[in-house]
Amino acid sequence: MNYYKVLSTILSFLTILFIQTTNLFGDEKQTITPEILNEIKTSVTMDADNRAMMNAVTNNDIKKLALNRNSLEKLDHYFAHRIKTGDVTDQKSSGRCWLFTSLNVLRPAIIKKYNMKDFQFSENYLFFWDQLEKSNRFLESVLSSLDKEADDRFIHWLFKSPVDDGGVWNMMVSLIHKYGAVPRKAMLESHSSENTRMMNRLINRKLREGGYELRIMYQKGTKTDQLQKHKIKILKDVYKILLISLGEPPSEFTWRYEDKDGVIQPEKTYTPMSFAEEFVLEDLDSYMMMMNDPSKEYNKLYEIELDRNVYEGKNWTFVNLPADALKKFAKKSILADEPMYFSCDVGKQLNDDEGYLALNMYDYESMFGVKFGMDKKARILTFDSGSTHGMALMGIDTTSDGKPSKWLLENSWGKDRGEKGYLTMTDEWFNEYMFRLVVHKRFVSDEVLQILTRKPIVLPPWDPAY
Repeated sequence: MNYYKVLSTILSFLTILFIQTTNLFGDEKQTITPEILNEIKTSVTMDADNRAMMNAVTNNDIKKLALNRNSLEKLDHYFAHRIKTGDVTDQKSSGRCWLFTSLNVLRPAIIKKYNMKDFQFSENYLFFWDQLEKSNRFLESVLSSLDKEADDRFIHWLFKSPVDDGGVWNMMVSLIHKYGAVPRKAMLESHSSENTRMMNRLINRKLREGGYELRIMYQKGTKTDQLQKHKIKILKDVYKILLISLGEPPSEFTWRYEDKDGVIQPEKTYTPMSFAEEFVLEDLDSYMMMMNDPSKEYNKLYEIELDRNVYEGKNWTFVNLPADALKKFAKKSILADEPMYFSCDVGKQLNDDEGYLALNMYDYESMFGVKFGMDKKARILTFDSGSTHGMALMGIDTTSDGKPSKWLLENSWGKDRGEKGYLTMTDEWFNEYMFRLVVHKRFVSDEVLQILTRKPIVLPPWDPAY
């Protein structure tokens, strides 16, 4: 008997049976058949309007063509109450908006108390320690998950981006508590602090290599103390990269400033901790972190796992509230001349040239004749929207009945972006695209403060909104 021929016949029969079964259950509809393609193609009539639109869009910037001039003409940059501060800052080509924003929140009180012309902390100083601390957090996370398989979701998330230059308010708080702060002059920006991509790429390469080595060492039975020694060896390499790229953080420095009256203050010697003790005027732990995330239940306390830089520091832990509640607290803070950390999905409906954030700034639906109908909850759950950028909330304009009509944001993209470095946000845009807000507890109701005493619901680090 020719067994090869018999086997070939059986395989052919099974193939035919599989195809017939597939057709029986209609799986041919899973592909774009000629009939389906024809139905799709004939759904669009290439009339004069569509042809004119195609000619316009294929030869021009979609966003510029979709600009809604009526929406633009209804807006202005006047505010009933605007917090005074120093010059607009510039994070350049980096993701350090969170750090600039957090420090910009602290600036107005310092400028006012010391009668300064301007004042700026050194973002580079805190960024140096942020990157080192994030590297340690990554390596410690590797060590705490050595028993997980390589294809585990946590391991995938961990190694996908060991460190980055992004962050949130609580990370600034942890850094100042541990390393203090220095004025800009004590540690100036470097090329790599203003252009972080290449440095971050090299640090991540070193960390992935080190994390992989730790996992291999564990599989070979290496003891815990030896794993920790190897971790420190990796951190030494990261520190060297940071030192060469960002400069050396000062352990002591001398500093003086000129006030608004032209009086030059006496030079004084500081350590970063003594400087922070003198110039960080508020207790940083007296601020409350909040969010508006309709994909989760309101009036609950949440904590995002590993959303921190310092390993022993605090995760982003927030009370989720309706937008109207956040506006109420934000209004109180602004009227008391206290700015807030604010983050949002800044790319949605942003007119960067004019400095506006408004829902109808760009009319893509009319341009394409296609409806975009997701609400905020759906956009979050499908990764279409999330917190992408931090700015300082600095002003409010209200209607005749006292309700907010628009809000002022101090950006960190330099004076040449937006309205001299600021963005005007409509109240309707606030509802749809704001995410995080940090407010001093004295402006928050007792009812909401009580939520902070509850045990938080822990969210995974890959949650859609974060």
